[in-house]
Amino acid sequence: MGPTAALLSNGKRLHLQHGPIDLIIGAEGDRKVAFAAAQKRFSTVLTELVSELPLLRSRLNLSSPVPVGAVAKRMDQATRPLCADTFITPMAAVAGSVADEVLSAMCADAELRRAYVNNGGDIALHLAPGECFTTAMASHNGRDLGRIRIQATDPVRGIATSGRHGRSLSLGIADSVTVLAQCAAQADVAATLIANQIDLPGHPTVLRRPASDIIGDSDLGDKAVVTGCGPLAPTDIDRALDAGLACADGFVQRNVIVGASLFLQNESRTTQARDVQCLEKNSCPA
Repeated sequence: MGPTAALLSNGKRLHLQHGPIDLIIGAEGDRKVAFAAAQKRFSTVLTELVSELPLLRSRLNLSSPVPVGAVAKRMDQATRPLCADTFITPMAAVAGSVADEVLSAMCADAELRRAYVNNGGDIALHLAPGECFTTAMASHNGRDLGRIRIQATDPVRGIATSGRHGRSLSLGIADSVTVLAQCAAQADVAATLIANQIDLPGHPTVLRRPASDIIGDSDLGDKAVVTGCGPLAPTDIDRALDAGLACADGFVQRNVIVGASLFLQNESRTTQARDVQCLEKNSCPA
């Protein structure tokens, strides 16, 4: 089946879906033109990605060939600067890159005050001067974890969340990691890598299986991904979160991200974001 499109909320939002890609789009300004541009650009996105899947699912290194497609190039650009430090494939940035690409097409064709493309929780933003964007952080069971408030003057145009409860497989035990960055692709890959670092290797309550046993063509191959995590002692939670926070703080210092909030079993950590305070956490009751 090809891509589908439907207007939601009395025409104020657009839903685009094709295979595993599911977008919710909002726009304020020349909405009709923006939605038409989004639909046109989206129509070939999945086909473009499928044509380069073997490369995009391969481990990235500094000598890897650069992909050809526009979305694939965004994925490569977001992941390549980090490939020397850890195992990574361009697929770590796919959701954010799709969101960035569709938003870029909208902004190229339409005069917009504010717009967003939400790809399963990975969000690309456009904010004209004086505009702002507010969204919530929530746990996998719907508990409110806090708010994200982004002003046009903030250096944030991408939001992404990763963790073992998300759509993708995770090497770590984080319930969720929400990242703010300059674009959705950067936020996407950073959220994945930070969530991977929140881990307790060999812990008896953490269950793992090879990624290929769950998704046969996973880009993670036979790497052991987390399939369950039982209750943890406070010291174990602290150790896992501190490892993730060290990774997130390192990304902030390297200008990879603006900030991040990390959550595990009713405990959390937040980076000290430079020059901006967009993350407002709720308390995490036991």
